[in-house]
Amino acid sequence: MKINKKIEIAGFFLLIILVFSISTISTNKNEDTIMTASTNLSNKKIGWGIKRNDNHKQPDLGNENRKVLEENKGIAIGNDTDKYIYLTFDEGYEAGYTPQLLSTLKENNVKATFFITAHFLNTQPDLVKQMIQEGHIVGNHTVNHKSMPSLTDEQITSEIMNLHKVIYDKFQYEMKYLRPPMGEFSERTLNVINSLAYKAVMWSFAYEDWKEDNQPDPVQAKQKILNNVHNGEIMLLHGNSKTNTDILGDIIKEIRNMGYEFKSLDEFK
Repeated sequence: MKINKKIEIAGFFLLIILVFSISTISTNKNEDTIMTASTNLSNKKIGWGIKRNDNHKQPDLGNENRKVLEENKGIAIGNDTDKYIYLTFDEGYEAGYTPQLLSTLKENNVKATFFITAHFLNTQPDLVKQMIQEGHIVGNHTVNHKSMPSLTDEQITSEIMNLHKVIYDKFQYEMKYLRPPMGEFSERTLNVINSLAYKAVMWSFAYEDWKEDNQPDPVQAKQKILNNVHNGEIMLLHGNSKTNTDILGDIIKEIRNMGYEFKSLDEFK
């Protein structure tokens, strides 16, 4: 009897050690996978990139990356039959060009989406208010513009919802589109975005326009943008670009002359 009792006690402590070990393994994180309470999701970082075509055909977005995005309700390109363009701007900070961009958009009756950070909101609340009043979409580019796969679920939630709350409190405006900072996401981060009732928005055209001290030549930039216009295009331009500001009006007119229509993300299909 004493021997059996000792075996039972030893078995009990062995079970506790085993449970503790499993619990410890389950909460450890690595760069590829993170355990959540409900499921196992890949945290492999995807850096969004495209292979442009210069023949007005839709670009190659990468089959696997596009699949992960779209399976998690994200968008990067519309259908290939409608000649629709969705114009978007990333606005991490104000470099002095947004008023002119807004003026050009108003003159040409184009509605765009502006993805802003907390810094942009804190320093330029009047411009954000103008965007909303003039019928543009204000999208979430997070508080601090950090790569999402490097953050915990809780940190991602704070990065998104802290900005969301301030925008709502200031303007009674409910944001619903999000552009992941640096174009980086994972299956896990897309799941968090979805859980917050947001839709991730990537792009099917972008070019190197964000370096203020090394702006692209306006003629070459205009040609690059026009050569790559395609059906369902989500165009990404940066609002801190003098080149974009100078050529925007001409780009809009010439794209329309090519038979395309500018649409809001709310009209996406």
